Amino acid sequence: MAGSGDHEPSGTHQTRKATASGWIGSALEYYDFFIYASAAALVFPQIFFPSGNPRVAIVASLATYGVGYVARPVGAFVLGHWGDTHGRKTVLLVCMFLMGFSTMAVGFLPTYRQVGLLAPALLVLFRLIQGFAVAGEISGASSMILEHAPFGRRGYFASYTLQGVQAGQILAAAVFLPLAYYLPTAAFNNWGWRVPFLLSSLVIVAGYVIRREVAETPAFAEEGQQGGTPRAPIVEAFRHHWADMLRVVCMALMNVVPVVATVFGGAYAVQAAYGIGFPKAVYLWIPVLGNIVAVVVIPYVGNLSDRIGRRPPIILGALASGALSFGYLYAISIASVPLAVVMSLLMWGIIYQGYNAVFPSFFPELFPTRARVTAMAIAQNTGTTITALLPALFASVAPPGSANVPLTVGAITFGITAIAALGAWTARETHRVHLNDLGDPDAVGVDKQDYDRMRSGTIARSRTAAR
Repeated sequence: MAGSGDHEPSGTHQTRKATASGWIGSALEYYDFFIYASAAALVFPQIFFPSGNPRVAIVASLATYGVGYVARPVGAFVLGHWGDTHGRKTVLLVCMFLMGFSTMAVGFLPTYRQVGLLAPALLVLFRLIQGFAVAGEISGASSMILEHAPFGRRGYFASYTLQGVQAGQILAAAVFLPLAYYLPTAAFNNWGWRVPFLLSSLVIVAGYVIRREVAETPAFAEEGQQGGTPRAPIVEAFRHHWADMLRVVCMALMNVVPVVATVFGGAYAVQAAYGIGFPKAVYLWIPVLGNIVAVVVIPYVGNLSDRIGRRPPIILGALASGALSFGYLYAISIASVPLAVVMSLLMWGIIYQGYNAVFPSFFPELFPTRARVTAMAIAQNTGTTITALLPALFASVAPPGSANVPLTVGAITFGITAIAALGAWTARETHRVHLNDLGDPDAVGVDKQDYDRMRSGTIARSRTAAR
């Protein structure tokens, strides 16, 4: 058996520093992204669109949320190419600056009453920039952590990318909660909602300070030294890895679960036209609690994927969370806050993490170093773009006044998660394949007994170094 040195890149692996950078950077960037999601569900229908027709205002507001995802495939092409040709660190800094400035700009926008149609037009413009910027974040951060992580622990460390995303959602809701609770409705709709957007200025400063300290990954540096850096990673990705990219597109459809939980679920619970009547401050606690549980669960699921593989948690998480969406929407329909909280904790906080904690390692593992960021970014963002257009669809097929909203929206959700499970089922297992062999469909993983021994040694060394 070849030694691991024949299959792992040489050089200094800054595992913990890269993981911290990915976690904090993702938290800051997705704070930006999710404060928009909260505002689109809670206040934008009233301030950026005509108020004469509540149904049209809700659909239009949720559509602007989806517009950000339309820009993501474009951003994936540009930023993915940048990450595979100029490095993981560079692309993450670019993403951070674009996201920070565009989000802060939303906080200065005039309302529909002030400037008419120019208000939603500017809102769409900055949402497009947001979507473009975030397209390179997960693929870049996941690839950086994966390539710094030791063999046998890639799933565990890469999962912190998504733990940061969930923490960003908690932070976003935590900022909205006191504002929605303590401010009168008129004040919140007038200026209170702007505060979280303006606080994004902190993203620019904090993110730069953190990310400039991380060195480029040994795998990317080794590619450059050997002349392996591709000139056209996009062409290479589509020519040699289109089948795995298609699988990632299908698996990325799992984004439908947080879309149902935070965006459509928020509009369904809060908007007066639906008649449910959840107070805004009360509803905001539902995703907060779900995300708190997710932050705890994610590292354990990531570690589990290092033991049993990537595919089983994703398949189970997809099917079970899709099925639980019926119960979650039903709980909202009967205006039961306790039941809605319980269903959120099960669907989103626990079960969904079977996918959410594992894809940051599984997706980049399907591709080689030279095209990793590009292939993952394009495929993942294509899948999430499809699902992000669903809130407007949900509001159209199950508008205010319609019957069986939980059944209609739940059925669509479960059908989509079944497609994601099928994508994972057809993919090859990657957790026991060495880093330099990833992306090769014929690569043979390390024997399980040897893998377990090597993984145990890595864990023991990590614990010794931490003392």
